[in-house]
Amino acid sequence: MIRSGPRNLITDIDGIRVGSARDVLARTGVTVVLPDAPAVAAADVRGGAPGTREIDVLDPSCLVDHVDAVAMSGGSAFGLDAASGVMTWLAAQGRGFPTANGARVPIVPAAIIYDLEMGGEDWGGVPPFRTLGLEACEAAAPDFALGNQGAGLGASAGPLKGGLGSVSAVSDDGVEVGALMVANSMGSVVMRDTPTFWAWAFEQDGELGGQQPPAAAPSDLDFGFLRGLATQTTIGVVATSTALDVGQAKRVAMMAHDGFARAIRPVHTPFDGDTIFVLSTGRRPLDDPAPAAIARIGMMAADCVARAIARAVYEAETLGDVRSYRETYGVIAAGA
Repeated sequence: MIRSGPRNLITDIDGIRVGSARDVLARTGVTVVLPDAPAVAAADVRGGAPGTREIDVLDPSCLVDHVDAVAMSGGSAFGLDAASGVMTWLAAQGRGFPTANGARVPIVPAAIIYDLEMGGEDWGGVPPFRTLGLEACEAAAPDFALGNQGAGLGASAGPLKGGLGSVSAVSDDGVEVGALMVANSMGSVVMRDTPTFWAWAFEQDGELGGQQPPAAAPSDLDFGFLRGLATQTTIGVVATSTALDVGQAKRVAMMAHDGFARAIRPVHTPFDGDTIFVLSTGRRPLDDPAPAAIARIGMMAADCVARAIARAVYEAETLGDVRSYRETYGVIAAGA
């Protein structure tokens, strides 16, 4: 049996904290995934328009096999500067890859979304993302808010308001997987003209408001709306407590992208920068045989990604002229 963890957040993985910071006037923000200790990491990029930093270092053939944090930011390419703020914060804690002269260089891969058309105020010539990266690290904790938070503040998902979403999954034998996603897709997360999420079947514990099976198959599978072709990119982090090497984490990242396809239609288009990171804290040994264990973790990761994307949209609030899922369909938030 696989069920959601006690928080139903990526921080159900022991040793993982998350922090967010936002610039409400500019309608953008930063979210940081901060492991307590360096974590094995890998990444997989499927979208045709990615914005990333330090992706090459995560290749299994490269020297560095652990990271100190992952930064996700709005602001398009300007937002990559968030990682500089995260590096500054980590360096002050004495964290980073040890070099020959004793210095430490924090390893912080990053990915960004495009939110520059969300209608926020100009940031006055100095992008705020380095400062927001510092603030997100200071805010990192096991509990954190979803929806219009951090990198999800300026996000949109098809015709609906996007946001920050997170879930977790725990098996009876102790395998733990969590996902944290920023839903900012070109494609839609709901079946056309209905409140049914494409990911409805993966819901756990009412996290999507109590989804019901669709009354009928969608009558029109064409792409019926087209917002600006620059307002895309869904990014996220999957974490597990199971010990993985970089190659194994890479395979999980590849499998985790199946969750994008379960939650968004169309996905991985030329206009999306879809990117997923995988972190392993290594606190639980990998079951034997390893290939079967990795396949199971990858399956759980894909399910969590699909749920977290839908939850990001479900938890989001209307911003400007981009309406939320709950306002559009008259849905009351879970637990309200």
